Amino acid sequence: MRNRRNNPLRGKPKVAVVVDGETEAWYLTMLNRNEPNAKFQIKPEIPQIKSLSDQFDKVQSLAKDYDTVVWMIDLDVILKETREVKKGQPRPLDEFLKYKGFLDSVSNVTVIINQPCMEFWLLLHFEFTQAPFEDCARAEKRLVKHLTDYVKIQKYYTKEGDAIYLKLKEKLPIAIGRTKKFSEFDPENPDRGHSGMHKFFGILGLS
Repeated sequence: MRNRRNNPLRGKPKVAVVVDGETEAWYLTMLNRNEPNAKFQIKPEIPQIKSLSDQFDKVQSLAKDYDTVVWMIDLDVILKETREVKKGQPRPLDEFLKYKGFLDSVSNVTVIINQPCMEFWLLLHFEFTQAPFEDCARAEKRLVKHLTDYVKIQKYYTKEGDAIYLKLKEKLPIAIGRTKKFSEFDPENPDRGHSGMHKFFGILGLS
């Protein structure tokens, strides 16, 4: 186990969340703003370089300073690049699984997978599905059937008094319950719809 330096942050303990996209950062910022009773304050982190190795390094670095670090990762790009990799070359999915296996042994780090992306987590507020999604666009198309005004822009996610988190908060317990129905991520069936967000809300003391 790594030795952690004393956390210099005052007040509530903080959880650093490493994400690879703005969508997750917007959502987490709104969650942080609208959940004053959460046990943690959330600090979204988007690495300057979004490669898997850079995200992995960022998680390890933050784990030295924070009580809890979450690596929240979308699988859509990883699976797309894995499908396209030439025979004999390393597969991005294998690289990710190697990093995940290492981090699973670090006590203050949690890896949370959304397959294909954050929109699948939002979709679970309205329906339960384990259907495979080839990419995020397909999950977004399914989401819009329920959340008809959905637009993947910052203004929609962060609108004062009508932020994405507030829009869905009433359905949050349902969505959390649905993610608990999933087994652990299955590398043999990586395309299957999956979300581990209940782990995140458990860390925050909100589930």
